[in-house]
Amino acid sequence: MEKLKARWGIESNWAILVIFIVFAINGSFAAWVAKPVTAFFGLSPEVLSPWLYYPLRIILIFPIYQLTLPIVGWIFGQFKFFWAFEKKFLRRLGLGFLFKEEN
Repeated sequence: MEKLKARWGIESNWAILVIFIVFAINGSFAAWVAKPVTAFFGLSPEVLSPWLYYPLRIILIFPIYQLTLPIVGWIFGQFKFFWAFEKKFLRRLGLGFLFKEEN
């Protein structure tokens, strides 16, 4: 636990607990939001092969998760951590151009 706190720059065990809770809630929220979005587009396992439907749904969950992570983090008072986490993650994916360079 101490290694993770040092790596993330967190001082209290409560903050790390809140961060884990935010990750869990946001994952469930993104999956929940993806269901009506796929239904809106007329996608379902009955219409498409499950081999196609579930990868499409996972691909849809990914941007929803990325967009909502800082928002859910803000609700739990951890916006600063999740905004930095999000920027670092997107830079690793090659999407760093979305953020202004900080000196």
